[in-house]
Amino acid sequence: MSEKNLEDFIRQHRAGFEEEGPSPRVWKGLEQQLKAQQRPAGVVHMLKRHWLKAAAVLVLVVNSVMIYQFLQFKKQQQDLGTIAPELQEARVYYTSQIEQRLDDIRKYPPEALGLDSTARKELELRNDTYDMLEKELQANPGNERIRSAMVRYYQLKLDLLDKILEELQAKQPATKTFNHHEREI
Repeated sequence: MSEKNLEDFIRQHRAGFEEEGPSPRVWKGLEQQLKAQQRPAGVVHMLKRHWLKAAAVLVLVVNSVMIYQFLQFKKQQQDLGTIAPELQEARVYYTSQIEQRLDDIRKYPPEALGLDSTARKELELRNDTYDMLEKELQANPGNERIRSAMVRYYQLKLDLLDKILEELQAKQPATKTFNHHEREI
């Protein structure tokens, strides 16, 4: 069949080649089926499909924040060491002594302490007063009054903890444990 004959054939049977397509009733049925299959779009649906990706992102964000805080803490410690190196030595000494006393106090049962949560928070090494003194020292590194106030803070904290330990030992002796001092003697 030549090209001319093909064109003539198509023209003669044109009505047979043109179809109307599906009726509107078929389109409505398909539309209803699609709506029934569609799920509600939203965050919950996205998390169902992508929960592993969301968890990985969350882990990365948490790790980033923790690393940032760790680096800031290290920077703050280094800053204090460069601002006042002699204060850094005192800080190390008093910190170890205070932590040792706090460990001794923690050996007693909480009911024997008779302290509420606010008082226990004040006993900890780093509290609001300490943070304020440290900020002041960073703002005014040459101020001798702030340096002596920090040393005095350590001394007062140590004295307070010693008095608490004495009272606790007088009230209720803890199970016999040897302090660091007793081991050296």
